This record gives sequence, structure tokens and C-alpha cells, in this order.
Amino acid sequence: MRNFRKKLIILVISSLLFIALAAAFVLKLKTPSLIDYTTYETMLKNSLIDRATIGERYIYLKSGGQEFAIPKDVVDIQELYKKVPIQLQEDYTLWYDIFSLAILAVFAGFIIYYIRRNRQEPIPIQHQIQIAPAQMQDEFSENITPQVSDVTFEDVAGIDEVKEELEEIIEFLKNPKKFRDFGVRLPRGVLLVGPPGVGKTLIAKAVAGEAGVPFFYQSGSAFVQIYVGMGAKRVRELFKKAKEMAPSIIFIDEIDAVGKARGGMRNDEREATLNQLLTEMDGFEDSSGVIVIGATNKIEVLDEALLRPGRFDRRIFVSLPNKEERAKILQIYLKRVPHNVDVQELAQMTVGFSGAALSSLVNEAALHALRKGKKIVELSDFDAVREKVLFGKKKLLAFSDKEKEIQSVYQAAKALAAYWYGIDFDKLTLIGGAIKELDREILSRSDYLSKIKVHLAGYVAHKLIYNEEFSNASEDLAKAKRIAEEMVVHYGMGDKLYADVSDAMTIVQQSVAELTEYLASHKKVLLEVAKFLRTHEAISKEDVREIIDAVL
Repeated sequence: MRNFRKKLIILVISSLLFIALAAAFVLKLKTPSLIDYTTYETMLKNSLIDRATIGERYIYLKSGGQEFAIPKDVVDIQELYKKVPIQLQEDYTLWYDIFSLAILAVFAGFIIYYIRRNRQEPIPIQHQIQIAPAQMQDEFSENITPQVSDVTFEDVAGIDEVKEELEEIIEFLKNPKKFRDFGVRLPRGVLLVGPPGVGKTLIAKAVAGEAGVPFFYQSGSAFVQIYVGMGAKRVRELFKKAKEMAPSIIFIDEIDAVGKARGGMRNDEREATLNQLLTEMDGFEDSSGVIVIGATNKIEVLDEALLRPGRFDRRIFVSLPNKEERAKILQIYLKRVPHNVDVQELAQMTVGFSGAALSSLVNEAALHALRKGKKIVELSDFDAVREKVLFGKKKLLAFSDKEKEIQSVYQAAKALAAYWYGIDFDKLTLIGGAIKELDREILSRSDYLSKIKVHLAGYVAHKLIYNEEFSNASEDLAKAKRIAEEMVVHYGMGDKLYADVSDAMTIVQQSVAELTEYLASHKKVLLEVAKFLRTHEAISKEDVREIIDAVL
């Protein structure tokens, strides 16, 4: 009975809606076309008006079976009355407005009805599960298409150790029979681990290109769905298509999006997707010829089951490139750019850059040269955009004279400390400038202490010159404290092997004391460097050396 009543209400509302729409459509058809005064005057002079009807806002004109309207205020009704038969009538637009309001009222009633019904009759929990529309279910299947990679290892520089790890995978994809006959089982999954921008996706494409096999690319987020079963279904379809075209490679980028450790904040759909991925990797026959390559920069969040032997049991760590690797990467990107640059010198000034950052650096330097009207790219162009690529473009601050003086002393102290303690830098400016990272695998306690002192130098200089602390030291203070904590907690460089925060505090306090002594004895040099900064707004290591030689 209740269902019948609901259907009856829906039928009545639908009928009213149809009638209102039909009536509005008829009135719309009857609404005359608006004309301007010039057209009206022409029609009146040439006796083309058969009849006129006066409404509240418009005068309606009948002419040869057609109807026109003109605003009542612009017409001389007396003159019209002399030449044309006239009658009184309501405006068509008034009725049209009324029916338009009626349509809105019907729609509003329809919406209110459904809102009340849903409030009064909540849908049972078991019926709230969202099922993906059929169209969406088919869309992903249609988009699973293999790519033919034209990238080879010649296109990827600076990964010699990674290439060695992947040679076996490539050989297996080229000649799987050779390995099977020898009783060797290759890893089913390879996990590329490394910071963003080091070229994990490019490496996977190079493996596919070297092996000459189909390459299936998917982002981990493509499997994370709000619809029940959709993520697992997509995993099944991806692996099915890859097996059909074996030997092949499945590359899952940002695999941590779907492979996070289970438990804690439950997400049943994501867990179902992860379970399906684990099942598919377990279900590989040794002869399937499918290699799964995953990429992540968050290996610590991955589920343990995903990392156990038999799944992603080979892990390759891709680190930021060193100087020689950066030089090789830069040579590849500079091939397309007219330049006059010493690649080794450029590699030296790009410590901490990933492969992607180096690509952006070359592009930004070329754009900078074009803006300056140059024919070739020079080292100065790279120097001009280096910080923009590494840190993002910084807002140029409008310092007052006093602020400029304070900031110049701060940056002068950093430059002087960096020079004295052997920490390299290209150029420091009033608004920033990066101190280079130490480009070595193994660092000593003295190396870390030197870095701490450079970050503390501006703070100490303010205490020495102004007997005051200023807010511009916050970022460097945080870095100094973090390095001190890493020294004692991770590297055992404190007073005790099992160190606590007090050891880090001791390191910072000793560094402040040594800096105070050094800067106090070189106060005249400090003020000269600060003066140079206020004048030129930038200082290099060579400039610091010249000032020291001149003063001392």
C-alpha cells in the first residue's frame, strides 16, 4: 500500500510538471518578438500594422499574421489610435512569468518530498554500499593499453649501479627459456625506492625499452576507489591483460597509495584492493613472463606482506645523483640547448639536485637566456635560476634601511663562517642563498659541527653586534638543532653512545661559544662583509677571501 501511494504521488507531481512545462512552452511560442522604435515607426508609416493591443507594459502589434511587441513608454498612443484599431489586453509576459513560477514551485515540491522521505525512512546499512555504474566498470578496462617504450639506458644517465641490478631482469624478459632451463626463478616484483624526481618511472620505461616488451603503466591511486570491489577488479583486469601479452612489464607508480600497511584506520575497499594485488603476485606461474615494477618514496609505510620474498623481494634504492652522475645527466639535457658551459663546473654547483630538477634547471636557464636576448646559454643563466628551481621563487622583500643592515650582518656572518669552516657556497644574497650540501657518502663529526656553526653564525653575530635576537634566524636555528639531534641519536657522535637531547644541546652551546670567540676576533672583517652585502646585495666565496686579505 505504501509503495502504491508513493508511485501515485510521483505520478501526480510528474503530471503537474508536464502540464506546467507544456503551458509555459505554448505561452513562449505565443510571446511576440520585440522590435525597436525605428522598426515600429517604419511599420506605422507604411500602414503595415493591422491591429494593436495595449498591455500593462507593452503594446502588441499584429502584422500579416505575425505579432510584435514594443515597450509602451516609447509609443505615442494617440497617434497610434488615429491609424490603427486598438484593444486592451493583459501582457503575455505576465502569464509567462506566472507559469515560470509554477514550474519552480513544482520542482521545489518534488525536492522537498524526496528530502522528507529520505529523512523519515533511512536506508538500511546493507543497502548503502555504493556500486559503481556499469559505464565506469568498463571504462578502466578499455584504458588498459600497453605502451611500447622507446626509452633505453642511453637516455638515462647516472644510474650505473641500478643498471647492473636490472640487467638480469632485461635478460630474463628477452630470453626466459635460458633461465628456466637452468632452474632459476627471477624475482616477480622489483621495488624502486628513492626520493621524488630521481627517475624511477624513466628507469622502468628504460627496462621495457631495452627488453622490447609491452609496458603497462598505472598509478597506485588509480586503484583506490570509493566503490566496493572496483579496486580489486581493476587489479585483476590489469594482470589479466599483462599475462595475455607476456612477456611484459607492469609498472605501478606511487604504489604506497594502494600498498599501505593494513590495520589502524580501516579502509575495507583499499584493503580488498591490496589483498587482490597480493593474490595476483602469488598467482604468477614461473613461466608467466610478467615482471611487476613498483615505485615509492615511502617504503616504510608499505605492508609487510607486500615486501616478503616471492612478491617485491628485490628492492633497488635510487639515490640522488653524485657529481659525476649529475655531469652525465646534464650532458644529455644540454645536447638540445646551445650553450657555452663547463659541465663539470655546473655539476659542482648543483649538489642536491635530482634528475628531474636538473632537467628543470636546464630549461629555466634557457628561458632566462632568451629573456635576456642571448644567443647561447651561459653559466650566469644557471646561477640566476638555480635557487628558483631548488626552492621555488622567493618573494623579494622590501627591507627598510634598519632591516637591511640587520640582514646584511646576518648573511655576512654566515658567509664568513662558511669560508672559515670550509663549507662551500656559490653566492649568498641579502634574501637568502644556499649553503652547499657536503657531497660525500661518509661525513665526520667535524663536518657536521661545521654545518651547525654556519647555521648559527647569523644568530651569534646579532648577539655580538646588537646584543639582541631577531626573527630572521628561525629557519637556520631549526636546521642547526636538527643536525645536532641527528648527530647524537643516529650517528653516535654525542658524549655517550646512547645519547639524549641534552647531548644535542651541549653540541649547540659549544658551537655558539666557539662562534662568539671567532666572530668577536674578526669583528672588523664581519662589518666589512656586511657593508659589501648592503652595497652589492650578493657575495661570493671569492669576494669574502678578498675582503679578508684586504682587512687582515
